[in-house]
Amino acid sequence: MSGPEFELQTSLAGVFDPFADAAAQGPTAAETKKSKKAEAEDFAVHVRMQQRNGRKSLTTVQGLPEAFDYKKILKALKKEYCCNGTVIEDEESGKVLQLQGDQRKNVSTFLLGNELCKKDQIKVHGS
Repeated sequence: MSGPEFELQTSLAGVFDPFADAAAQGPTAAETKKSKKAEAEDFAVHVRMQQRNGRKSLTTVQGLPEAFDYKKILKALKKEYCCNGTVIEDEESGKVLQLQGDQRKNVSTFLLGNELCKKDQIKVHGS
């Protein structure tokens, strides 16, 4: 490639780099795996209790990574602690687990016991 074509490419874009397209496509598979792992470890789970009426209350769990299957986690929580619950889709918070009753301690021990998150990633509010 010599002549006017080569001079035009070098004059417009500086030095021609044949590998520029490969680098611009995005990170490699290993880099994406590392970033997903870093994202999965870089989260905080917030466990809160909301008072309803009288002695009734709700426990909300938000901040779990999207990679988790919320329905399976909810099913295990409901079975282990004999309570009812649901998965709520919130615009600001994303998916939120709601459980009947004050289950803050139970939820935190469940998440730690099943190694879904570390102790420093769980924030229990109002205890």
